[in-house]
Amino acid sequence: QIAEALATMADIMARDHQPGREDEVRLERFMKHKPPTFIGGYNPEGVVNWLEEVEIIFEAMGCSEEN
Repeated sequence: QIAEALATMADIMARDHQPGREDEVRLERFMKHKPPTFIGGYNPEGVVNWLEEVEIIFEAMGCSEEN
């Protein structure tokens, strides 16, 4: 049973870490957090709030400052 569980985990990890798909997976993870939408226009307070909420999501995802 342990060998089967390890094989299943290896399959899942291989599927999730396909070369060239990292950006797509990262975007899917980001969208699961239901990020707020900034509609635009002149709204200094709204954009600050939007940016703070998006940064909270990036932090929760463990994104580096570089990313």
